[in-house]
Amino acid sequence: MSDALSAVLPNIEVVTGDNPKIAVIWLHGLGADGNDFAPFVKELDLAGLPAIRFIFPHANTMPVTINGGYVMRAWYDIIHTDLGRQEDESGLRASQLQVETLIAREKARGIPADRIVLAGFSQGCAMTLQAGLRHPEKLAGLLCLSGYLPLADKTAAERSEASKQTPIFMAHGRQDPVVPVQRAVASRDVLQTLGYQVEWHDYPMQHSLCQEEVDDMSAWFRKVLK
Repeated sequence: MSDALSAVLPNIEVVTGDNPKIAVIWLHGLGADGNDFAPFVKELDLAGLPAIRFIFPHANTMPVTINGGYVMRAWYDIIHTDLGRQEDESGLRASQLQVETLIAREKARGIPADRIVLAGFSQGCAMTLQAGLRHPEKLAGLLCLSGYLPLADKTAAERSEASKQTPIFMAHGRQDPVVPVQRAVASRDVLQTLGYQVEWHDYPMQHSLCQEEVDDMSAWFRKVLK
Protein backbone atom coordinates (compact mmCIF):
# COMPACT_ATOMS: atom_id res chain seq x y z
CA MET A 1 0.00 0.00 0.00
CA SER A 2 1.30 3.46 -0.85
CA ASP A 3 2.14 6.00 1.85
CA ALA A 4 -0.88 8.08 0.78
CA LEU A 5 -3.30 5.19 1.17
CA SER A 6 -1.72 4.08 4.43
CA ALA A 7 -2.76 7.48 5.81
CA VAL A 8 -6.50 6.75 5.42
CA LEU A 9 -8.47 7.97 8.43
CA PRO A 10 -9.65 5.32 10.90
CA ASN A 11 -13.12 4.21 9.84
CA ILE A 12 -15.97 1.77 10.22
CA GLU A 13 -17.14 -0.33 7.29
CA VAL A 14 -20.60 -1.79 6.77
CA VAL A 15 -21.26 -3.93 3.69
CA THR A 16 -24.66 -4.93 2.37
CA GLY A 17 -23.41 -8.03 0.55
CA ASP A 18 -20.42 -9.87 -0.86
CA ASN A 19 -18.02 -8.24 -3.35
CA PRO A 20 -19.29 -4.65 -3.13
CA LYS A 21 -19.54 -2.84 -6.45
CA ILE A 22 -20.48 0.55 -4.93
CA ALA A 23 -18.94 2.64 -2.14
CA VAL A 24 -20.58 5.30 0.02
CA ILE A 25 -18.20 7.44 2.07
CA TRP A 26 -20.27 9.05 4.83
CA LEU A 27 -18.86 11.99 6.81
CA HIS A 28 -20.13 12.73 10.31
CA GLY A 29 -20.93 16.06 11.94
CA LEU A 30 -19.03 18.16 14.48
CA GLY A 31 -18.20 16.32 17.69
CA ALA A 32 -19.47 12.97 16.42
CA ASP A 33 -17.57 10.13 14.76
CA GLY A 34 -18.14 7.33 12.29
CA ASN A 35 -20.32 5.47 14.78
CA ASP A 36 -22.96 8.17 14.43
CA PHE A 37 -24.34 6.96 11.10
CA ALA A 38 -23.00 3.39 10.84
CA PRO A 39 -26.19 1.88 12.35
CA PHE A 40 -28.25 3.94 9.90
CA VAL A 41 -27.50 1.67 6.92
CA LYS A 42 -30.20 -0.77 8.00
CA GLU A 43 -32.78 2.04 7.88
CA LEU A 44 -32.25 2.60 4.15
CA ASP A 45 -34.26 0.75 1.53
CA LEU A 46 -31.58 -0.38 -0.92
CA ALA A 47 -33.61 -3.17 -2.49
CA GLY A 48 -32.47 -4.12 -5.98
CA LEU A 49 -29.03 -2.48 -5.72
CA PRO A 50 -25.70 -4.31 -5.95
CA ALA A 51 -23.71 -4.84 -2.76
CA ILE A 52 -22.54 -1.55 -1.25
CA ARG A 53 -19.57 -0.81 1.02
CA PHE A 54 -20.40 2.03 3.41
CA ILE A 55 -17.34 3.75 4.93
CA PHE A 56 -17.75 5.91 8.04
CA PRO A 57 -14.45 7.68 8.81
CA HIS A 58 -13.57 9.37 12.08
CA ALA A 59 -12.32 12.95 11.64
CA ASN A 60 -9.22 14.00 13.54
CA THR A 61 -9.58 15.92 16.80
CA MET A 62 -8.95 19.65 17.10
CA PRO A 63 -9.89 22.57 19.35
CA VAL A 64 -13.12 24.16 18.12
CA THR A 65 -13.32 27.92 18.65
CA ILE A 66 -17.10 28.18 18.88
CA ASN A 67 -17.06 25.58 21.67
CA GLY A 68 -14.53 27.46 23.77
CA GLY A 69 -11.55 25.64 22.29
CA TYR A 70 -12.81 22.25 23.46
CA VAL A 71 -11.01 19.47 21.61
CA MET A 72 -13.36 17.23 19.60
CA ARG A 73 -13.59 15.44 16.30
CA ALA A 74 -14.06 18.02 13.57
CA TRP A 75 -13.37 18.36 9.87
CA TYR A 76 -12.50 22.04 10.34
CA ASP A 77 -12.74 24.77 12.96
CA ILE A 78 -15.95 26.76 13.44
CA ILE A 79 -14.98 30.31 14.33
CA HIS A 80 -18.35 32.15 14.29
CA THR A 81 -22.01 31.25 14.64
CA ASP A 82 -22.31 33.01 11.27
CA LEU A 83 -20.98 30.04 9.32
CA GLY A 84 -20.00 32.09 6.28
CA ARG A 85 -17.80 34.46 8.27
CA GLN A 86 -14.06 33.82 8.66
CA GLU A 87 -14.14 30.24 7.47
CA ASP A 88 -11.33 27.84 8.37
CA GLU A 89 -10.03 27.51 4.82
CA SER A 90 -6.87 25.62 5.79
CA GLY A 91 -8.89 23.11 7.80
CA LEU A 92 -11.37 22.62 4.97
CA ARG A 93 -8.59 22.00 2.47
CA ALA A 94 -6.72 19.61 4.77
CA SER A 95 -9.84 17.53 5.27
CA GLN A 96 -10.55 17.67 1.55
CA LEU A 97 -7.25 15.83 1.01
CA GLN A 98 -8.30 13.21 3.58
CA VAL A 99 -11.57 12.65 1.72
CA GLU A 100 -9.64 12.32 -1.53
CA THR A 101 -7.50 9.63 0.11
CA LEU A 102 -10.66 7.74 1.05
CA ILE A 103 -11.87 7.96 -2.56
CA ALA A 104 -8.47 6.79 -3.83
CA ARG A 105 -8.60 3.75 -1.55
CA GLU A 106 -12.00 2.71 -2.92
CA LYS A 107 -10.69 3.08 -6.46
CA ALA A 108 -7.66 0.96 -5.52
CA ARG A 109 -10.11 -1.67 -4.26
CA GLY A 110 -11.77 -1.77 -7.67
CA ILE A 111 -14.69 0.64 -7.37
CA PRO A 112 -14.67 3.34 -10.09
CA ALA A 113 -15.31 6.98 -9.21
CA ASP A 114 -18.72 6.98 -10.87
CA ARG A 115 -19.84 4.27 -8.40
CA ILE A 116 -18.69 6.22 -5.33
CA VAL A 117 -21.08 8.43 -3.37
CA LEU A 118 -19.90 11.09 -0.93
CA ALA A 119 -22.40 11.70 1.85
CA GLY A 120 -22.34 13.88 4.93
CA PHE A 121 -24.31 15.48 7.74
CA SER A 122 -23.72 19.08 8.92
CA GLN A 123 -19.92 19.59 8.84
CA GLY A 124 -19.78 16.34 6.91
CA CYS A 125 -22.18 17.84 4.37
CA ALA A 126 -19.90 20.84 3.95
CA MET A 127 -16.96 18.48 3.39
CA THR A 128 -18.98 16.44 0.87
CA LEU A 129 -19.45 19.59 -1.21
CA GLN A 130 -15.90 20.86 -0.61
CA ALA A 131 -14.36 17.62 -1.87
CA GLY A 132 -17.00 16.40 -4.28
CA LEU A 133 -17.21 19.54 -6.39
CA ARG A 134 -13.42 19.61 -6.77
CA HIS A 135 -12.92 15.93 -7.49
CA PRO A 136 -11.54 15.57 -11.03
CA GLU A 137 -13.94 12.76 -11.96
CA LYS A 138 -17.70 12.40 -11.97
CA LEU A 139 -18.87 10.71 -8.79
CA ALA A 140 -22.06 8.68 -8.42
CA GLY A 141 -23.56 11.42 -6.27
CA LEU A 142 -23.26 13.86 -3.37
CA LEU A 143 -25.68 13.35 -0.47
CA CYS A 144 -25.81 16.59 1.52
CA LEU A 145 -27.75 16.62 4.80
CA SER A 146 -28.33 19.61 7.09
CA GLY A 147 -25.27 21.51 5.90
CA TYR A 148 -24.07 24.17 3.51
CA LEU A 149 -21.59 25.03 0.76
CA PRO A 150 -18.26 26.17 2.27
CA LEU A 151 -15.92 28.61 0.51
CA ALA A 152 -18.87 29.43 -1.73
CA ASP A 153 -17.10 32.39 -3.35
CA LYS A 154 -14.32 30.06 -4.57
CA THR A 155 -16.50 27.25 -5.88
CA ALA A 156 -16.96 28.53 -9.43
CA ALA A 157 -13.22 28.85 -9.97
CA GLU A 158 -12.19 25.61 -8.24
CA ARG A 159 -14.85 23.07 -9.18
CA SER A 160 -13.95 20.42 -11.71
CA GLU A 161 -15.59 20.20 -15.10
CA ALA A 162 -16.50 16.56 -14.43
CA SER A 163 -18.33 17.44 -11.21
CA LYS A 164 -21.06 19.19 -13.22
CA GLN A 165 -22.39 15.73 -14.07
CA THR A 166 -22.52 14.55 -10.44
CA PRO A 167 -26.09 14.50 -9.07
CA ILE A 168 -26.64 16.26 -5.74
CA PHE A 169 -29.23 15.51 -3.04
CA MET A 170 -29.74 18.28 -0.46
CA ALA A 171 -32.02 17.97 2.55
CA HIS A 172 -32.58 20.32 5.48
CA GLY A 173 -34.82 20.95 8.46
CA ARG A 174 -36.94 24.07 8.26
CA GLN A 175 -36.48 24.65 12.01
CA ASP A 176 -32.73 23.92 12.08
CA PRO A 177 -31.15 26.11 14.83
CA VAL A 178 -27.56 25.02 14.03
CA VAL A 179 -27.37 25.58 10.26
CA PRO A 180 -30.25 27.91 9.36
CA VAL A 181 -32.28 26.68 6.41
CA GLN A 182 -31.65 30.03 4.68
CA ARG A 183 -27.94 29.15 4.49
CA ALA A 184 -28.76 25.82 2.88
CA VAL A 185 -31.17 27.45 0.42
CA ALA A 186 -28.49 29.99 -0.53
CA SER A 187 -26.05 27.10 -1.07
CA ARG A 188 -28.56 25.30 -3.26
CA ASP A 189 -29.10 28.44 -5.29
CA VAL A 190 -25.35 28.88 -5.86
CA LEU A 191 -25.07 25.30 -7.06
CA GLN A 192 -28.05 25.61 -9.38
CA THR A 193 -26.68 28.85 -10.80
CA LEU A 194 -23.45 26.96 -11.55
CA GLY A 195 -25.45 24.39 -13.50
CA TYR A 196 -25.66 21.53 -10.99
CA GLN A 197 -28.71 19.28 -10.86
CA VAL A 198 -29.82 19.56 -7.23
CA GLU A 199 -32.65 17.48 -5.78
CA TRP A 200 -33.84 19.61 -2.85
CA HIS A 201 -35.95 18.54 0.13
CA ASP A 202 -36.89 20.33 3.33
CA TYR A 203 -38.75 18.94 6.29
CA PRO A 204 -40.48 20.11 9.50
CA MET A 205 -37.55 19.19 11.74
CA GLN A 206 -34.51 20.66 13.47
CA HIS A 207 -30.83 19.60 13.02
CA SER A 208 -31.68 15.94 12.66
CA LEU A 209 -33.23 13.30 10.41
CA CYS A 210 -36.83 12.22 9.88
CA GLN A 211 -38.51 9.20 8.30
CA GLU A 212 -39.67 11.11 5.22
CA GLU A 213 -36.05 12.15 4.64
CA VAL A 214 -34.87 8.54 5.00
CA ASP A 215 -37.45 7.47 2.41
CA ASP A 216 -36.33 10.24 0.03
CA MET A 217 -32.67 9.30 0.49
CA SER A 218 -33.45 5.66 -0.21
CA ALA A 219 -35.24 6.58 -3.42
CA TRP A 220 -32.30 8.79 -4.48
CA PHE A 221 -29.78 6.02 -3.79
CA ARG A 222 -31.83 3.61 -5.90
CA LYS A 223 -32.02 6.19 -8.68
CA VAL A 224 -28.33 7.14 -8.90
CA LEU A 225 -26.93 3.68 -8.20
CA LYS A 226 -29.25 1.51 -10.30
